[in-house]
Amino acid sequence: MPNKVVPMIHVPNVRATVDWYKTVGFTVIDTYDDGGDGLSFAILSFGNSEVMFNSGGQTSAAHRREVDLYVYAENIDELFHGLKDRVEVIEEPNDRFYGMREFIIRDLNRFWITFGQRTD
Repeated sequence: MPNKVVPMIHVPNVRATVDWYKTVGFTVIDTYDDGGDGLSFAILSFGNSEVMFNSGGQTSAAHRREVDLYVYAENIDELFHGLKDRVEVIEEPNDRFYGMREFIIRDLNRFWITFGQRTD
C-alpha cells in the first residue's frame, strides 16, 4: 500500500456520524461494531479521500474550527445545491485567491467540512 495520510476523528456516536456522512455523499468502506447495537469505528470515502471515525469523542461546543476536513470534489456548485437545504451551511460557494472554489458546511458533530474544486 502506498503511503497516505487518513485523518481519524473521535466522535460521540459513530453510527449516527456514518449515517450523516452517507447523506452528503460519502461511501462506507468498513465498520466495526461495539459489541452491541452501535459502531466503534468506521472508514468512509469521498472519491479518493478517506476519513476514519472512532468512538469516544465529543461534539464540538465551539464556534472555532476544531476539526475541518478539506475534501477535493468536482462540480462544487451542483454538490452545494444538492446539500444546502439539508445541512448547516457556514459559507456558500466562492472563488478563493489560491485557485479553489469552495463551500463550507458543518456536520452533526459541529465539525467543519470544506469542499473544494480547482478553478484553473
